Amino acid sequence: MAKKEQKYLVIVESPAKAKTIERYLGKNYEVVASKGHVRDLPKKKFGVSIEKGFSPEFEIMEGKQNVIDEIKKISKGKNIFLASDMDREGEAIAWHLSQILDLPKDEPNRIIFSEITETAIKNAINTPQKIDTVKVDAQLARRVLDRVVGYKLSPLIWKIIRSNNSSAGRVQSAALKIISEKEREIFQFIPKDFFKIFLLYNDYKIIITKENNKKLKMESINEAKRDEIFVYLKNKQFFVKEVKNKQLKRNPPEPFITSTLQQTAISMLGWTSKRTMQVAQQLYEGVDTENGHIAFITYMRTDSTRISDIAAKAAKDYILSNYGQEYCGNYKMKNPKNKTQDAHEAIRPTDIQMNPSQAKTLIKGDLLKLYNLVWSRFMASQSTSSSYTEKVYCITDETEKYTFEISSKKLNFDGYEIFYKSGETEKEVIIPQSGNISPVSLKSEAEQTKPPSRYTEASMVKEMETLGIGRPSTYATVLSTLYERKYVVKGEKSVLIPTISGFLVNDFLNKNFPNIVDASFTANMENELDRIETGELGYCDLMENFYSSFKINLSETEHNIVKEQSELSYQSNVKCKNCEENMVLAFGRYGIYLKCLKCKETKKVSFDCLAVTMGNKVFFNSDFSDASAVQEEKNFGKCPKCGSDLVLKKGRYGDFIACSNYPTCKFTKNIPVRGHCPKCGSEVIKLRSKKGKIFYACTNEQCKELFWYEPSDYICPECGSKLFYSYKNKSEKLFCLKDKTYYDEKEMPQK
Repeated sequence: MAKKEQKYLVIVESPAKAKTIERYLGKNYEVVASKGHVRDLPKKKFGVSIEKGFSPEFEIMEGKQNVIDEIKKISKGKNIFLASDMDREGEAIAWHLSQILDLPKDEPNRIIFSEITETAIKNAINTPQKIDTVKVDAQLARRVLDRVVGYKLSPLIWKIIRSNNSSAGRVQSAALKIISEKEREIFQFIPKDFFKIFLLYNDYKIIITKENNKKLKMESINEAKRDEIFVYLKNKQFFVKEVKNKQLKRNPPEPFITSTLQQTAISMLGWTSKRTMQVAQQLYEGVDTENGHIAFITYMRTDSTRISDIAAKAAKDYILSNYGQEYCGNYKMKNPKNKTQDAHEAIRPTDIQMNPSQAKTLIKGDLLKLYNLVWSRFMASQSTSSSYTEKVYCITDETEKYTFEISSKKLNFDGYEIFYKSGETEKEVIIPQSGNISPVSLKSEAEQTKPPSRYTEASMVKEMETLGIGRPSTYATVLSTLYERKYVVKGEKSVLIPTISGFLVNDFLNKNFPNIVDASFTANMENELDRIETGELGYCDLMENFYSSFKINLSETEHNIVKEQSELSYQSNVKCKNCEENMVLAFGRYGIYLKCLKCKETKKVSFDCLAVTMGNKVFFNSDFSDASAVQEEKNFGKCPKCGSDLVLKKGRYGDFIACSNYPTCKFTKNIPVRGHCPKCGSEVIKLRSKKGKIFYACTNEQCKELFWYEPSDYICPECGSKLFYSYKNKSEKLFCLKDKTYYDEKEMPQK
């Protein structure tokens, strides 16, 4: 009787990855997806037993029971391989699955790989490992820490600020403090006037640099100094004193890690960090192409610049055969930081031969743009330095008191820049090598010192990385949370600006829980989590060390709230329109507002309006009375009954439009929603049924179309139908009813 062949089940995280891996395994292997995490702490209760050694209580996540049932059914009689991602989250997913499927604890059933290629997959299958329990402990510690902080602090913030949308988080609160402090620096900045002085010769601006052979700072040239220089140089002759020749070398960049990939995509492609990681995930897991399902890049959550010998050789062979020996570099990884997870490689193409031209025949759009970046950056890292010749022309007056300089730059050898351009640009300057130059004229330009620059997503990611706040996989989530909570908004050129609610939350935490918002404390906690992963520190030890001081702060703050000693108090720069007194910021049942203590006049303030708190004062924009922050004064046309202005009001059941002549005129109407009727284009209003269910109705009497979702004015990029607003994982998304597909509003083209 023939021996029955052994069957295997490989469990991965995503269906896309499952499809890719199935290409490389034989008929005895079946690949299924857990679709991410399957168990987590409960949604509606704390779920952590502090008294029992911070023991977490896990439950099957909402919507995952069917997935679990299917996996259990398929797994019967099969050997199981757990192939979730290779980071802490992936290790935790493998551990949860092993618990649910009741797999033997010491069984080597865990397989890991940094790229989804046939060689990598088969090597992993042939060398299974045991689940790394200390890595699991590190993930559990992070999850429980975040639950303790969020679950204990968020209700306190709700009580003080009166907003259920507010929350605290171990990493997000530290990031919020960094952004808030930068805004205070900008607010307190006092600009200083100064002048730039330069010679104008053949349309070249030759800037002044020295006085008596000492460096002359531009900021030191005030009006009096400018006049002094102009008087001295009047009628003077100018000549080229010397030309300095410099050979400049630009070293190749390192291959991408998570943070540098995000920074580059933000600055070069104009993306968000969240969008970058979503596209990178697709390229890693695999994409349907005319050549089948193909994975294009290696694992995208890494802080290591290490590359495998195989990848280095493949890159060298490609460069040698296509560009020549002079372009072949000798890549050496810099000494890794202590926090670097060196088991991971840098982000690179899985197949070096898949250059952008070939990739263009298989993928397009965002996938192609990001793949081009990854391929070009990796190939550049394996190439040689570029070199430039720089000429610096030093021009002085006839007494040699003042020196002016201008530089010319010429590319000698492009090296790695044949793949990936540096910030350097060629600049040709045609000036005599010696002797007098004429005609020249002396010019000046009035300037002001600039305040510190606000953070962009790119610079904020870099700052978080530098300070050790969070990990590569958390940067996008942290920033998304700050947007969703309305703590931070994007201004012009995508700079990050904290809102009034961001400042209020930061002030409350800074006053009562200074450690939570302290960058060094948060970074040290990341190091402690790393120590758990290396086995140097135990899970319970870390939690005890943290909670011993945290519970003292918690108890004191709860006591102060009961005694009304933790109330935030601010005097504003906004004058009461009746009595000209400065109004104070107050916290009411329906949110924050401004109140005059003398005449009791009030003004509503939205949680996402812009203001800066300094001590016990809050400073709104100078045009506060005209801003959308004062929502009562936002005009919605004229009242059809009495002709007065219609304004926005807030009531027990939410916002509504009312006549400003209340109580003489009691006209009200519902607020139009953000989108128009998909059928006729008319205004749509939000209504509530007798059973309390929200629905939306077209106001056109000839249409009267009803919708369960709020319409938007965005168009589905796939089918062309109107998109609706819906929620997925607590975040508002755009939803196509026809394709059942979700989109991020921020990633959609302008309407």
